[in-house]
Amino acid sequence: MEVNNSSREVDHERLDGLRHGRGPIQEHIIDELLGGRLSRRDFLRRGTAFGLSMPLLGGILQASGMPRARTLARPSATGKAGATIRAGIVVPTAAINPITIADEGGLELLGNVGEFLVLADQTLSYKPWLATSWTSNAKADVWTFKIRQGVRFNDGSPMTVDDVVYSFQSQCDPKNNSSALSIFSGTLMPDGVVKLDDTTVAFHLEAPDGAFLDAVSCDNYNMIIVPNGYDYSDYHRHWVGTGHFMMSSYTPDVGATFVRNPYYWGTPALPSKVQWTFYASEAPMTAALEANEIDCLDQFSVSTSPQLLNGSYKIIKLKGSAHREISMRCDVPPFTNKYVRQAMGYLLDRPALVSSLFKGEADIGNDNPFAPVFPATVSPPAVPQRARNLKLARELLARGGVARGFRTPFITEQKQEMPQLAQYIKAWAAQIGVTVDLTIETPTKYYGQSVYGTSDWLDATMSMVDFGARSTPNLFLEAPLQTHNTKTGTGAWNAARFNNSTYDKLSQEYVAATDLSSQRSLAKKIEILLLDETPIIYPYFYNYLSATQKNVTGVYPTALAQFFLWNAALS
Repeated sequence: MEVNNSSREVDHERLDGLRHGRGPIQEHIIDELLGGRLSRRDFLRRGTAFGLSMPLLGGILQASGMPRARTLARPSATGKAGATIRAGIVVPTAAINPITIADEGGLELLGNVGEFLVLADQTLSYKPWLATSWTSNAKADVWTFKIRQGVRFNDGSPMTVDDVVYSFQSQCDPKNNSSALSIFSGTLMPDGVVKLDDTTVAFHLEAPDGAFLDAVSCDNYNMIIVPNGYDYSDYHRHWVGTGHFMMSSYTPDVGATFVRNPYYWGTPALPSKVQWTFYASEAPMTAALEANEIDCLDQFSVSTSPQLLNGSYKIIKLKGSAHREISMRCDVPPFTNKYVRQAMGYLLDRPALVSSLFKGEADIGNDNPFAPVFPATVSPPAVPQRARNLKLARELLARGGVARGFRTPFITEQKQEMPQLAQYIKAWAAQIGVTVDLTIETPTKYYGQSVYGTSDWLDATMSMVDFGARSTPNLFLEAPLQTHNTKTGTGAWNAARFNNSTYDKLSQEYVAATDLSSQRSLAKKIEILLLDETPIIYPYFYNYLSATQKNVTGVYPTALAQFFLWNAALS
């Protein structure tokens, strides 16, 4: 993307002063802005990711003749303090434990009691939280963070750098089987987390990572800071954290009450209390909002709750990268043949899915994980958009040796529009002679223990799973697509059993890249490869939708499904 700078008045002398000594990566980002290779929005994203402060970024923009950046560091609200906020969320599916948490309801609770080094905000930019600043070296394989001082846990004890070190060493240790290993595997090991002094921690990575900041942000929802030596298995009893709220009561499968943390280091939470009600599914939660039994709900889907879009409620819409992945086992016939996998990709009428399932609140996917919201995604697409073509699909089946079709099991979960999407695929497959034996399970059963990894769906010949949004595509490129290796932990969610050395190399190079032009070049190569191999079908990337009553302000969801309520108020 070229940005026209010709009509701007640039203060070169001031820019030279602001640019000098920032570091090679940071100076390159500034040069890309000045050279017209970065938009203002991408400049803010990349600048914050590599430790340039918002005031500094604002000064650079002003000196380059562009509008200054907003410097708001926290979600804000205009209502009065002291309200009780009644919130509806999906029921946590397991014990609340920062090591093992992996479900939407659980991570939403955790994010209101615990805190992260960095906030990944609604614009995909990064803001200080428990870290006040950060830098990386030129290779992006050593990242250094200054830790906020004067912070206390909700039991009154001080938070120290030792607590930060322990928290990260626990989460990246393969022996602990943390859910965060999907991000840390191949990137960070316990001995790479180093205390430099009482205010500074450094992360020495196993390989360069140009987006490592995301791994220490709220996007990595496991990564709240706990006290040094803390017994994670005891978390569900005490809910220790540095956040705005602390747990007052918790009843599994029913609900919880949070109250203000009296030891909070910053501006106190506006609500005096948050009453969380747990719902087994979306429909009863929507009904509770309509009956004014709750003030807000975390997330709803157009397919289940279209009535919430009728104007009676405040709707928060976030463009994101959340999506569904339909994996086909590349080691199980007939999906061992790429032409068969391609044929399945040509079944989908993607515009019709976006229209019928989302009423337009989604973007069409092209069988790769580069959502339109990511800066590295080029518009128009770097490769041609795959479209429904049954004639070509039949020809590809013949080329793959199954001209008369075949039979395959297909397993997915009961969540939002996923059952409807699965039924569409089943019906469309029948049109080319493919019989799909569909099984739809509860999330608890679907993500149960398996012999291959951690979940039932990882063993299925054909499966569909939901992926929450991230601020970068790195997790999507690594966990479901890189070759599975139990020793290194890479490819932890590779349900397709995709094993491609060229892909592994390209994705590793993408993760290591620190400049946008390199990322876009690598993204194009990855898109071409994945469209040819088609281990996974990506039908669409859908918007995150949250709803509140008209008199509620300050609710701050993120596209990953964090549901921050510390600035919520009633007007």
